[in-house]
Amino acid sequence: NNNNNNNNRNSNRLQAAKKSETHLSVVVPTYNETENIRPLTERLFKTMKDAGLTAELIFVDDESPGSEESERIVKELAQAGHPVRIHCRKKTEGRGLSSAVLLGFEQAKYKVLLCMDADLQHEPEAAPAVAAPVMEGRADFSVGSRHAAGGGLGFSWSIVRQVISHGATMLAWPVAKSTDPMSGFFCTTREILDRGRGTINPIGFKIGLEIMVRCRCQRVQDVGIMFQERAAGESKLSAKHYKFYVQQLAALYWDKYMDYIFLVVLLVFGALILFTTWMPHQDTFNTMLR
Repeated sequence: NNNNNNNNRNSNRLQAAKKSETHLSVVVPTYNETENIRPLTERLFKTMKDAGLTAELIFVDDESPGSEESERIVKELAQAGHPVRIHCRKKTEGRGLSSAVLLGFEQAKYKVLLCMDADLQHEPEAAPAVAAPVMEGRADFSVGSRHAAGGGLGFSWSIVRQVISHGATMLAWPVAKSTDPMSGFFCTTREILDRGRGTINPIGFKIGLEIMVRCRCQRVQDVGIMFQERAAGESKLSAKHYKFYVQQLAALYWDKYMDYIFLVVLLVFGALILFTTWMPHQDTFNTMLR
């Protein structure tokens, strides 16, 4: 019996391995991240080679003082044999992290799509693990999470930053099935992405959360990652991003709970009608009850 069970398990693993995807498109949105492009690329492709995966890397760069240098570095890396390319987006083509990610996904040639940040806070060495649940068909959407088993922070955050992060995360829990719904380190497929075509809002910077909700991702799996300190450059986070986040959350709540909201409004409206109908005839009803 034990031998039969072992054979069955091995057979299941073999079938799963045959079904697993081995090709991955990695999209990285950038804005003035010149210093991080080379180390990210070299570390990522070394990791992919070690994991036995075939990958392409697409940088989508919003026009910035570092755009020309970023383009030069990517061309050097491509000439060195790395399957990497860059789309330098002019201001007239659009701006913002979310729309940059979506543009990169459109240009990707493989059906499994992974997004990560350019600042090396998302370790390239974690990319195969984050992609694995989707590549193996176990999830519609996988998230590199600080709050899952094995995850955490690789540096010290200020109390204020921790409070803001935890507060923003808690606000998103009712609409997302992840312990770290604001993570920009995530993986999905072109098929899943197509579910939300026409409804995904490219405004804002939490595109992973947007896709998770709009594309109705039912099987979401978190993968623990260590979130590291920025390697070089400056953070792009500002007060306006918090405003965009609140607006984005409001729209996602409406999208997910619209039917329930309509039901509550209908019940309240019905109760008001009954109440206004009953009030003028209160004396008659009281007389009948006597």
